[in-house]
Amino acid sequence: MSAKTVYVVDALRSPILKARGRPGPFTASDMAVATARALLNRQPDITNNIDEIILGCVMPRADEANIARLVGLRLDLPQTIPAWTVQRNCASGMQALDSAVSQIQLGRSNLVLAGGVEAMSHAPLLFKEQYVHWLADLAKAKSLTQKLQVIKKFRPGLLKPIIGLLCGLTDPTVNMSMGQTAEKIAHRFDISRPAMDEFAVNSHLQLVQAQQDNVFQHEIEPLYDIQGNLYEIDDGVRPDSSMEKLAKLKAVFDKPYGKVTAGNSAQISDGAAWLLLASEKAVKKYQLQAIATLSPAYWAGLDPSQMGLGPVHATDALLKKHKLKINDIDYWELNEAFAGQVLACLAAFADADYCKQMLNTRQAWGEIPLEKLNIHGGAVACGHPVGMTGARIVLHMIHILKQNHAQRGVATLCIGGGQGGAMMVEAVE
Repeated sequence: MSAKTVYVVDALRSPILKARGRPGPFTASDMAVATARALLNRQPDITNNIDEIILGCVMPRADEANIARLVGLRLDLPQTIPAWTVQRNCASGMQALDSAVSQIQLGRSNLVLAGGVEAMSHAPLLFKEQYVHWLADLAKAKSLTQKLQVIKKFRPGLLKPIIGLLCGLTDPTVNMSMGQTAEKIAHRFDISRPAMDEFAVNSHLQLVQAQQDNVFQHEIEPLYDIQGNLYEIDDGVRPDSSMEKLAKLKAVFDKPYGKVTAGNSAQISDGAAWLLLASEKAVKKYQLQAIATLSPAYWAGLDPSQMGLGPVHATDALLKKHKLKINDIDYWELNEAFAGQVLACLAAFADADYCKQMLNTRQAWGEIPLEKLNIHGGAVACGHPVGMTGARIVLHMIHILKQNHAQRGVATLCIGGGQGGAMMVEAVE
């Protein structure tokens, strides 16, 4: 029996806001609520008939436990609509979509609100464990003498904070940051610093051009903060980006001789994205206008120290399942965690030895044409809110297919911890 078709009937995201050294104007739930409300306002006849809400998020705040449910309640949706949160690191948003596809294909749901969100600028600062022990001892002390004995043990160094975001972006099994893994695969495929910088510059300039061409007018919902400030665009883009400017930046993860810099890496950012998925039954019942179909995602695992090559492994599984070749895909969204990581993936796709040894293929998959890849820039320019990105690249692929009258696209990304995810998006005639 063939799998049920899963349709996308609407999709919307927030602008992506670059983190600038302090908590941004919106929490994750703020962004998710504002974006979802705008999306649901475009589909008022079916809002109360949503079967469930699924949201990807890596690090919600302490007061955002099961953030999907919190968002549903803040939207004043019927309390009978269940909601659940998923986490697969950088692919959390794609996992939410994949979970929604599964629920619909299993017949458990007909309408699902699914997406991803992250407010990386709100990642917590943590106390050292020694300071936590000190506070516990102080709380246990009963008499003044006992309290003074504990207080005498205090040292200013106990107050040095631990940056939670850096912990989350480090793989404890291989003791490497994500940037260090990018250095490793760039070295493996001999990706040069100039090639990385050139890719980064092009990402920014492509996004600048897309903004000037109003490519995102139906994709992005503007946000207002409580002071009335307006946020309309992905604000991390640098229109003046150039090879000369990037060449001045120093290596961040492999000092002093590395190639990965802040300029050719994805930006730390905040953002939210939502898609409304429906079964064929729901499309007919509510007379909905489908804009795309989604197939189940394909997931792959690999050496965590080379996690940036995850898109190659996941896409390999997807193409084999659908019996397609690279040239059968009209457009690609390959998330730009790092410029060097994307270039390493492109090199791996075209490398016969890598494909034979690591993917068990007879020959290389071949080259992905650059004119079909991330045509409006990527995370190097717009940012990579980790819980959002998997949903964003799928959402943007839907708009790319529509704008270019194309049929088929692949959205894929690497995942911290040594995984990759890939999802097929197809246009509806």
